[in-house]
This record gives sequence, C-alpha cells and structure tokens, in this order.
Amino acid sequence: MAETLVAFAVTLGVLTLLVGWLEPRMAFYPVRGIQATPAAAGLAFTDVLIPTDDGETVHGWWLSHPEPRGQVIFFHGNGGNLSLWLDVIVDLRRHGLSVLAIDYRGYGESTGTASERGLYRDADASVRHFNRQLRRAGTPVVYWGRSIGSPVAAYAASRVAPDALVLESPMPDVRSVLRTNPVLWVLSFLSSYRFPTTRFLEGYEGPLLIVHGDADSIVPFSAGRRVFEAARTARKTFVTIPGADHNDLHIVNPPLYWRAADDFLGTLLQPGERR
Repeated sequence: MAETLVAFAVTLGVLTLLVGWLEPRMAFYPVRGIQATPAAAGLAFTDVLIPTDDGETVHGWWLSHPEPRGQVIFFHGNGGNLSLWLDVIVDLRRHGLSVLAIDYRGYGESTGTASERGLYRDADASVRHFNRQLRRAGTPVVYWGRSIGSPVAAYAASRVAPDALVLESPMPDVRSVLRTNPVLWVLSFLSSYRFPTTRFLEGYEGPLLIVHGDADSIVPFSAGRRVFEAARTARKTFVTIPGADHNDLHIVNPPLYWRAADDFLGTLLQPGERR
C-alpha cells in the first residue's frame, strides 16, 4: 500500500511538472518583432512602451482619432503579434475610434515571456497608462478582447470598469474548450492556467457585446453562449456570425460584424448625454 501511494505521488508530481512545462507552449503562439504597422494602411500612429509592475515592458500602438466616438483598449488573440491583427486595429480606427493596441509580454517587441498571470499584469499596466497618458475626457472607453484576449479584457474590467466591453469568441474558462479531448481535460486539473472569463464578469454591470462564429473550430459556439448567459449585466447583446470560424469574424461577413459593433457603440452615448 505504501509503495502504491509513493508511486502515485511520484507520477502525480511528474505529470504536474510536465503540465507546467506544456501549458505556456499550448496557450501562447507569439511571433517576435513587428512585420507591419498602421503606416502600411496610411494611418498615423505612435509607438508606446508601457512598464509593468514586475519589470517588463509592453509595446503597443496608439492610433488617435481627432474626434473619437469611443476609445478602445484592444487585447488580441494568442497567436502572432500586433501585425497579425493589423486589419482589425486599422478598421477600428476607421470606424471613428481611438485605439490602444498592445502586444503581451513575449509578443512582438514586448519583453518577457507570456503566462496567464503575466497577461493580467500587462492589462493592468496598459489600463493605467491609458488613463494617465491617453484618455480623452467625455469619450467612452471600451475594452475589446478577442479569443484569449477576452478573459484578459474581462479581468481588466473587473479591476477598472470601462464604459463598455466587447468580447469576441470568448470561453467561460480554459477547461470549457478541452471537454472534447478527455486527456487534456483531465490534465487541465493539474494546470495553473484558468482564464476564467465568467468569474471576471461576475461584478461587471456595464454594456457587453459578445460576437461569436457558429462554425468556430477552436472555441465552440456553445462556449460563447455560456459566457453570455452567465454574464450578470442586464445590458448585454449576443451576435452570431453565420459560417465564421475562430479568427475570421470580421472577414466572413464584414457588414454584419461592423454593423453589430456600430450599433453597440451607438448606444454608449445618447443624444444630449454628457460624461
């Protein structure tokens, strides 16, 4: 009996170490450097360098609109870097928004190595920098998270509430996307990674827009619905992009995607309202 317990403990320890080694490699797919900037689309921008509380430096772009109807802090997905998401960032600016888009630690020109806790520290630093250096009084602030950026945006909203929150292809938590793989689902109980979007949303009461493709092969459409149903705010909207997979929401049906965003943003300031 004692030998069995020892063997079990050793096996559990080895598996825990293995999962700890694997989890960042399975969660993050960063690309170093910058391959393209908003200048390629003819837009002016400013490079920003944001210090974090644990000594890293987050690189981002600030695209200022002269008369913005909103200000967006954009948290991208787990692959590539800012250059990969350039088309979305540029279109946000073209839709009348000022945009602060950041690369997480380990991505692009940001220092460090990506981890779940690290991404939250990057969000804290970015929101703090935005509020101190970039924020324009009287203009709504929107946290906009895509894929793994959704729990990051939801976390940021739980710390410093924005005027609105947009989540694209969100998951309730990391285990919700592993249910179809029994091995990974079991191993997830040994992982330190959680990305608990729904938990971060528990205290959020502001406007919420969730956009999800019904052909998503990475984060199931049902997972996005669960995030929506769990959100406690009464001011929430869910938009389905028919036929869209995980990374092409804005490509499969651009009119529907941007109409949903424009309609949502249009509700933030009613005629005559002041902030």
